[in-house]
Amino acid sequence: MLFSDIAMKINQRIENGEEITVDLDLDDGRKVTCATMIILTVNKKDYIVLLPLDKNGQNTDGNVWFYQYLSNGDDDAKLGYISDDDEYESVSEAFDEYLDEAEFDELVDLDDNGEAIRS
Repeated sequence: MLFSDIAMKINQRIENGEEITVDLDLDDGRKVTCATMIILTVNKKDYIVLLPLDKNGQNTDGNVWFYQYLSNGDDDAKLGYISDDDEYESVSEAFDEYLDEAEFDELVDLDDNGEAIRS
């Protein structure tokens, strides 16, 4: 999976244990705090995967939200809606691929060449 420079920078912060949250103002007037799971790059565009949190800072339903991640080069990025069904499907598939790779990485130890280490 390929990532843009900004995606790699932010994903490294997340992997290093930094909790990056985003506060969203929803159309119904509610404000929701979301944990950033990852920034994906799909068709040369960046997308943020957000995990909505309840008032206790937990996610009990497992839902994630996808938004286009529009960076101007610093930490002050904007989020954009994904209104195109094909674009949304592409992001969803990329997220599924990311989850599959993450699960595989947890199950199998790889050497520097990406080969499975036999125990």
